[in-house]
Amino acid sequence: MKSQLPTDPELIRFLREELGEGVPAGGSWTFTGPLWLWRGKTKDGTASTMAWHFVTIDGDIADAIRAAAPGRMAAWGSVYVTARIGGTEWRTSLFPSKEVKGYLLPVKAAVRKSEKLVEGDRITVSLAL
Repeated sequence: MKSQLPTDPELIRFLREELGEGVPAGGSWTFTGPLWLWRGKTKDGTASTMAWHFVTIDGDIADAIRAAAPGRMAAWGSVYVTARIGGTEWRTSLFPSKEVKGYLLPVKAAVRKSEKLVEGDRITVSLAL
């Protein structure tokens, strides 16, 4: 019989941190959200040519990722993941965002081109740690 691992982020955190139980870090999630564009600014405050596309991860999924991320984190609290949109899968990092109390998933140009995505599209994303 296959054992069931807990999925509740608070229970995972409690088992790992308080009891020292061997709850493995990791997990997978699927969610849908809008693709949005962030534009940088120059030192004088005008719009720069630098721009990145993101999908926001917040709420319960962000909490679950935070609880499951030990051992998969990098600089500035970013989290290594494998992401999939449609038929395109790639390795990337989620970037923490205090503003949304979650993470931002960067969606690179090759993925947007392959999946024919533009700013404002609602996209379904699968993530795995």
